[in-house]
Amino acid sequence: QVRLVESGGGLVQAGGSMRLSCAASGRTFSSYAMGWFRQAPGKEREFVAAISYSGGSSNYANSLKGRFTISRDNAKSTAYLQMNSLKPEDTAVYYCAADYLGLGYPRQDDYDFWGQGTQVTVSS
Repeated sequence: QVRLVESGGGLVQAGGSMRLSCAASGRTFSSYAMGWFRQAPGKEREFVAAISYSGGSSNYANSLKGRFTISRDNAKSTAYLQMNSLKPEDTAVYYCAADYLGLGYPRQDDYDFWGQGTQVTVSS
């Protein structure tokens, strides 16, 4: 079992930046690919970014490339999502997820464990 706890969400003005953290506990963090997903009100949950268990590769939703950056610190068992130039349409609940020996693919079904989510609100 892997427990994931997101933090760092809140309210930010459009154009601002925010960094989300996902702290993992329970099993060897370095064995899990980490993904970030988001769900806006009235919409389905969608892929944001993911990083392989080795940290050697990462994937991003096409619409977010260049603004969002995913990273991981295996020594701290924590994954991060740096979000820059935020827009009101980035408002959503952001979830992190873990995929055992994953390569950082965007398929939600690949992910075995999920956090509870953190709210990000971008005001215009």
